[in-house]
Amino acid sequence: MSENIQAASSPKAPAAKFGGTGLTVAIVAAAVVTVIGLVLWGIQLSGGMIQTNMRNMDSWGLYITMFMFFVGLSAGGLIISSIPKAFGMKGFGGISKVAVWTSICCTCLAIGYVVVDLGGPFRVWELFVYSNLGSPLMWDIIVLFVYLILSIVYLWAQVRHEAGKVSATALRVVSFIALVCAVLVHSVTAWIFSLQQAHDMWHTALMAPWFVSSALVCGTGLVLVVVIALRAAGYLKLEQANIVKMAKMLGAFVCVDLYFFACDLLTEGFPGGEGANVVAMLTSGPLAPFFWIEVIGCIIAAVICFVPSLRKTPALVVAALLAIVGIFCKRFQILDGGFQINNLADYGMVLTPTSVTNWTDGMAGAYAGLVYTPSMLELGITVGVLGLGALLLLLGLKFLPLKPVED
Repeated sequence: MSENIQAASSPKAPAAKFGGTGLTVAIVAAAVVTVIGLVLWGIQLSGGMIQTNMRNMDSWGLYITMFMFFVGLSAGGLIISSIPKAFGMKGFGGISKVAVWTSICCTCLAIGYVVVDLGGPFRVWELFVYSNLGSPLMWDIIVLFVYLILSIVYLWAQVRHEAGKVSATALRVVSFIALVCAVLVHSVTAWIFSLQQAHDMWHTALMAPWFVSSALVCGTGLVLVVVIALRAAGYLKLEQANIVKMAKMLGAFVCVDLYFFACDLLTEGFPGGEGANVVAMLTSGPLAPFFWIEVIGCIIAAVICFVPSLRKTPALVVAALLAIVGIFCKRFQILDGGFQINNLADYGMVLTPTSVTNWTDGMAGAYAGLVYTPSMLELGITVGVLGLGALLLLLGLKFLPLKPVED
């Protein structure tokens, strides 16, 4: 309690000079990483997807994991920004525009990972000409592009509102629509997996709310890290009380996400449950390292966020990063775990290098460890797309009016 009073009454952090040579160097470095990623993507296009470790029986890998992860980051950032305005609540000290821009950058990254996952991206037009509106994949494409456009409109509306060109009522309406769309985009992404009956780990009605809760965790964590870094760099003048409010929200979101995870594990692993093999795979099988990193990391993050004596700025950065890493591990568990359990009783086919990873050891050898691990080419392209996101974020901070003009 004393910490909160002290935080609320403390002066704003002194503003340092933001930008200059350091920002320019960071922009150039991000651009170089992006170009390297484009070169590696060209190699992937010329040599085919066989250069990755994805195969017919595990056809999604790191790219789609990153797609899920960044959709969550983007949805969480937009939700954090839109809730106060949609419901007339007090915000977090003018971080709204930064949170929305972060959300836009994450959405562009999510789309970028879908593009590099396509073996023939130059035929993507066929998806719209011959689209199947009964497919959750098509739902997600439509919602994702609407979400990106709406996020840009929402940012524009905030800038115009500060200039007196958009009314508070109009901004509130846009905020509410953005909030609904943010929840919807992650729910539709979850339905891509949960509506597939052939994969034990995916076919659960809990997937959509679980995805939304995870989005709130990693989105809040990312916004917290970004605003703390920008405050230290002098870009934002943010009181510690607002940081504490976001930290408490992060702790609450982490607890809700862990609760959903526990409910799912209990339902699957209860004696006689059909999903006992899923629980074993997570807790003691090939995916156990990712499972325990998520669980232990998120518990530590929640403790830091809730204990006043631990809730200092450096520790909060650690808590936010632990939460983000934990949700990434969750995403990898969900995607890789869906392919980890063999769902074909009778193969009726000749195994080849394009059928399954580690095919030379037979099916028993292929599924003894992780059925999929990304190749070095995949890792390089993944880093290249991350460079594009960093480039967009830094350019926005340099050229867009993201600084708050009101207290």
